[in-house]
Amino acid sequence: MRGFGDTGELKEHCGVFGVFGHAEASNLTYLGLHALQHRGQEAAGIVSGDGRELFAHRAMGLVADAFDGPTLVRLAGDRAIGHVRYSTAGPSAIANAQPLVFNGIVRGPLALAHNGNLVNALELQAELEAQGAIFQSTSDSEVIGHLIARDRGGDLPDRIVSALGRVAGAYSLLFLSRDQLIGVRDPLGFRPLVVGRLRNAYVLASETCALDLIEAEYLREVEPGEMVILDQNGLTRRRFAEAERGGRCVFEHIYFARPDTELFGQSVHEVRKRLGRELGRERPAPVDVVVPVPDSGVPAAIGYAEEIGARFDLGLVRSHYVGRTFIEPQQSIRHFGVKLKLSAVRDALRGKRVAVVDDSLVRGTTSRKIVGMLRAAGAVEVHLRISAPPTLFPCYYGIDTPTKQELIASSHSEEEIARYVTADSLGYLTLDGVYRAIGRPRNDHCDACFSGDYPISAVPRESGAVPLRVIGS
Repeated sequence: MRGFGDTGELKEHCGVFGVFGHAEASNLTYLGLHALQHRGQEAAGIVSGDGRELFAHRAMGLVADAFDGPTLVRLAGDRAIGHVRYSTAGPSAIANAQPLVFNGIVRGPLALAHNGNLVNALELQAELEAQGAIFQSTSDSEVIGHLIARDRGGDLPDRIVSALGRVAGAYSLLFLSRDQLIGVRDPLGFRPLVVGRLRNAYVLASETCALDLIEAEYLREVEPGEMVILDQNGLTRRRFAEAERGGRCVFEHIYFARPDTELFGQSVHEVRKRLGRELGRERPAPVDVVVPVPDSGVPAAIGYAEEIGARFDLGLVRSHYVGRTFIEPQQSIRHFGVKLKLSAVRDALRGKRVAVVDDSLVRGTTSRKIVGMLRAAGAVEVHLRISAPPTLFPCYYGIDTPTKQELIASSHSEEEIARYVTADSLGYLTLDGVYRAIGRPRNDHCDACFSGDYPISAVPRESGAVPLRVIGS
């Protein structure tokens, strides 16, 4: 069987956070980005405002590395937006870090932070360049800023609505001008965005866990197709688009959101436990112990163990101190990358029949290394269980998935994959099982990575990857 790349992990593109009306806006945004660090670890940025001008700082690396005390002091004002980002197909460069800032002589500066991906970005960029626009990054998000800048009519909310009428795809957006902070969610609601309140200030964030950290009260989701405007008058809302169906990303439930987040009205932790229970009903295994692949596999493994009546144990321990880059020996240590992140607990595994529960299997290389690690620690059988269906199709709406050819399940049977990862058996959760666990109708979600049912046409030009620029979103 052919190889499937160097990593089997999926990556979300980013997280966004904003606050309006608080004297420590930049400090709160720094904390909010900490809570959203799982959504992006490549770069971080904050833009603040004092009503007269905007102040920006962006840097590569983790939030704690990107900001220090003096930097936050320079980010003055009572309003701010922030962004954490993953790199994808393009270069890792500071030019692609967000929030992006557009400086206008007439209308003043405007900052933009984006979670998602535009499927028609290349077409719009070509059109704008033909009209004289000069792009400073390879980010699809920059297209939105150019469209807003070229609109001559109306106030900022009107110009944002006009610009969004030209784009297609997934977007949860934050905009910061001199006097307004605006949050927008696309009509299908692919990516999460929530509203909170901290005394007299309002907060916008990708996940409720960011509100919890700063002790803000969770108010509600920004609805799909809704704009929320924060200014000196408080909070006002505007409906700018309707959709016939929903597009909430089902993978947010399965993997991306933090377990302590309330996502689309439900506890992520509880949904993941229910995913594990459904997996136990559909694909039980005769084992002595159930072991999760930490951290996101833990709730599903708890539910799986409860359902099949087996003992749950932490047979794998994850290091939380792995940097983004490290020096890797070429041949001296086998499976170095995985062993740097995970280590096996021999006493929990030795002589045991083990079910190892993970939330996804993408290329298969990471799963193969994990199964080998469990066997080396003394497991006599290893049964791999995935609390999601097979990942068959790439995502074009804000998740860094490989091309279809690189997705192992798109070209190999379950039995072939089991042999490749050296597991005694492999079992996926069905798509019906996913929606039983979520408890909401399928047409309220996007599951294109499992089903190929794309809510918005990605218009593939060839059978492989769609040549989209998805760097900054």
